[in-house]
Amino acid sequence: MAEDRVFLITGASSGIGAATARHAAGEGYRLVRGARSLDRLRTLAQELGGEERAVAVQCDVSDWEQQQALARVAAQRFGRLDIAFANAGFGAPRGFLASDVGHWRSMVLTNVYGVALTIRATLEALRETQGHLLLTGSVAGRRALRGSLYSATKWAVTAMGEAARQEVHGDGVRVTVIEPGMVDTPFFDQGAGAGALQPDDVARAVMYAVSQPPHVNVNELLVRPTAQES
Repeated sequence: MAEDRVFLITGASSGIGAATARHAAGEGYRLVRGARSLDRLRTLAQELGGEERAVAVQCDVSDWEQQQALARVAAQRFGRLDIAFANAGFGAPRGFLASDVGHWRSMVLTNVYGVALTIRATLEALRETQGHLLLTGSVAGRRALRGSLYSATKWAVTAMGEAARQEVHGDGVRVTVIEPGMVDTPFFDQGAGAGALQPDDVARAVMYAVSQPPHVNVNELLVRPTAQES
């Protein structure tokens, strides 16, 4: 159990973030959960042990002040931060010829800039506890997808994970990029298709990485559905 350890999650109101919060709460972690929808976070709090152990904080990850406020909650409420999971992100299945360029801006701000802000807001606290930084990447961050700016944003996440790992090498901080394939989450407007991963599948991968002994750093963890070819 991890009764005194603190786990911060962005994008925690649904999908992989909410599933990870449930698994972490089940293992005794205290939670700091950020998302744009405060109502959803509060609704989930009761199944996570209540707001005393699963704090809900409204946070747009593309806003630096809100990211700083999220990280401060961990210090002020619990006195420490052990795990930070930069999970917030979104995309769309449209290519360069059909995408709304306004959508691009929001996606890059969330998927790239937002992840960088989470790293910046939490990394010093993780150095103090020799903690663990996790980022939600994607299979799309390992191979380029035709016409996909989303894929490019996830390549950036892969690079940020390695860059952060190198920066804190020697400080005892572990860094993991979780790279799911097709997942049945709100990301896909029309569903992810039969055989897709469920958010719980990815959450178990997250908990596998954080459960390793301190000398083991699972740098990348790629999880595809058995039925997914590429």
